[in-house]
Amino acid sequence: MDNLATTWVGATAKQISRAVRRGDTTAVQVVADHLEQIGISDPSLAAFRVVRGGEAITEAEKVDDQEDLANLPLAGVPVAVKENTPVAGLPTWFGSAAARSAVAEEDHEVVRRLRGAGAVVVGVTRMPEMGLWATTDGPDEATRNPWALDRTPGGSSGGSAAAVAAGLVPIAHGNDGLGSVRIPAACCGLIGLKPGRDVVPRDLGVDGWLGLVENGILATTVSDAALGFSVMAGRTPAKLVQPEKLRVGVSLRSPVAGVRPDEPNREAVATASKILVASGHNTVTAEPAYSTVVGLTGLATWFACAYQEAEASGVDLKKLQPRTRRHIRLGKLMIKRGWAKQSQRDAWREKSIQFFADNNIDVLLTPALAATPPPADGHAAGSWRSNMQVNMRYAPYAAPWNIAGLPAIVVPIGLRPDGLPVGIQLVGPPDSELLLLAIAGQFEVANPWPRHAFV
Repeated sequence: MDNLATTWVGATAKQISRAVRRGDTTAVQVVADHLEQIGISDPSLAAFRVVRGGEAITEAEKVDDQEDLANLPLAGVPVAVKENTPVAGLPTWFGSAAARSAVAEEDHEVVRRLRGAGAVVVGVTRMPEMGLWATTDGPDEATRNPWALDRTPGGSSGGSAAAVAAGLVPIAHGNDGLGSVRIPAACCGLIGLKPGRDVVPRDLGVDGWLGLVENGILATTVSDAALGFSVMAGRTPAKLVQPEKLRVGVSLRSPVAGVRPDEPNREAVATASKILVASGHNTVTAEPAYSTVVGLTGLATWFACAYQEAEASGVDLKKLQPRTRRHIRLGKLMIKRGWAKQSQRDAWREKSIQFFADNNIDVLLTPALAATPPPADGHAAGSWRSNMQVNMRYAPYAAPWNIAGLPAIVVPIGLRPDGLPVGIQLVGPPDSELLLLAIAGQFEVANPWPRHAFV
């Protein structure tokens, strides 16, 4: 733990909230510790777009002044919020000065819930322009992976993942439209949960990115992920229940034709399968029915979302990055030709739900990524084609489950030979978020992972 500012940096959200509620420390002290650590580490990471500093201390004082802390499950916990989600008093950046909106007058509902539980927003974290990419960089700044500064923390919730992996906050908010929580979780060795449809308030962009996007959580422990999820879902935090004997489908097949997982990602799935069996579960081969139609539906929706977001915001397209402009142009074409149809997304959702019944499985296990995280730099200035190739070749496994609206989680499994984390993805039917978290808890007990990569 080199460069740690004080003892509260690196503590879990549950440890911090318990200590604040008991009076063992104060929210002000905890937040001050984390702000100091952000000052030490963030210059090399660029995880944050804005650090709230004095405002966060004032917010922490209000937590300490509350008469009854017992009902605050996140009392004094520093959190980060992804920059496309309104935080009162700050602009909503959307990954780009060109796309930035006016100062928000009120919090997004998930931010309101986090604050209502006693959490303190220390800042907003960086994302790629308009959240379109699985790398987090811009023309002047690249967010870096704490495990290897020359590598990306993923995207689009890359800043949130980097902040958690470096111990700058114990948990962070992210949102996931085509893998934007799970991909950074896999890159940075974190738990990353994308809830299913209509579980956590969405209210992002035009119709929630045509139904693709969900607000989720990034954390270093399963209990912290479960706590953050419960708060954002408006639920009373509950202890996870040990799952009974499950039947787990296993698939290495990539949703993108011609892309195969590399050896470390295949080994991660093999290791996960052994852990599941040792935990009393059964594993069977089960191949989702990825098809050309599903792939084209995903692409058409991705493009269409970019166009609709640009139209709704009135952004000056000339000020956007070339890769983003082309994405928007393609989106206009998709909508004009009727290729981004809700009926196609609905059909895949129905087929995906039926997949669990047809194969008599409770959850599906897949790789989280297909390859090592790409370099941190150069993508914003690169061509649209090169960005598409990078995205689809290293991170193809997440997107189908956004189209289906099913819950999915990434769980760390270990380290690759290059020293970067490697993880797996678990997907479940509707309303299986707590089951996925409980299975992740079994992995955590059987195969503990390093919680931080301090820089």
